[in-house]
Amino acid sequence: MKTRGRFVAAILTGVLGLAGCTSASNATSGKSSEQGGVVKGAEARQLVAQGATLLDVRTPGEFRAGHIEGAKLIPVQELGSRIAEVGSRDVPVVVYCRSGNRSATAARMLRDAGYKVYDLGPMSAW
Repeated sequence: MKTRGRFVAAILTGVLGLAGCTSASNATSGKSSEQGGVVKGAEARQLVAQGATLLDVRTPGEFRAGHIEGAKLIPVQELGSRIAEVGSRDVPVVVYCRSGNRSATAARMLRDAGYKVYDLGPMSAW
């Protein structure tokens, strides 16, 4: 009986662990709206070409190792205290990171602060 209980606990832990590893941006429809939303590379490039701020929320080390040209670096863990550096709330923001998790967190923070945000997710989607 103890073995069965451990097996069930291991299965539940694995399932819950996997659910926590998915990108928070996957929970949205993937369509942009008046509030922004999740975008694919072509739409993100178009938004930036039209004047949107491109925001990299990875670490300084990740940024130094490679980033999208023209991106502004504000690590997600510093975003709350540096949000004014993002710029005007009248200018849309395209945000990205390495895998999509930090960009989804940053997108929520920026939306809560009144920005129109588009979440590219991982830099590789550019």
